[in-house]
Amino acid sequence: MIDFILEIDTVVFYFINVTLSNPVFDWFMPFITEKKHWFPVWGILIVGLLWKGGKKGRTAVFLIIPVIFLSDQLSAHVLKPLIARPRPCVTLPDVHLLVGMKTSLSFPSAHAANFFAVATYFNYFYPKYRWVYFSAALLVALSRISIGVHYPLDIIAGGILGAACALFVIYTWRAVMKIIDKKRKT
Repeated sequence: MIDFILEIDTVVFYFINVTLSNPVFDWFMPFITEKKHWFPVWGILIVGLLWKGGKKGRTAVFLIIPVIFLSDQLSAHVLKPLIARPRPCVTLPDVHLLVGMKTSLSFPSAHAANFFAVATYFNYFYPKYRWVYFSAALLVALSRISIGVHYPLDIIAGGILGAACALFVIYTWRAVMKIIDKKRKT
């Protein structure tokens, strides 16, 4: 059964990475996957939330730190070494590789984990814009396949892990706030 799932994973990888490759994706996907290209977006978001977001905005900025820390550490430093899956660009022939060869481990995708953590987290505080958060997370996740460094299962697992990390932080924060509110009332 595992072999069958991994075979489907490889077929879908080649479909996205090779069959769907085109000049627009070959330019756009390496751009969208690069972390430093997101810094202006994060900077504007953080400044906007701190400046105009009130208490809710400040809480959102404060709590995003443990969300990203948790998703990044679990994906990159716990699960990747534990599972030790090589990247497709290392193991498969004829990969359409759009970035330098990555020899680090593949499963789960830390990019997908972090972006889906952020999307899930901001969906809790600002659900009106969920389509923006999840569209960005999906684009980044798909870019990882398109550039040749992750299998589809890597990004699915990363997305699930990131969403779970965000929910963990949200529900932990809510539980702590309930305890604090009870103590204030007594």
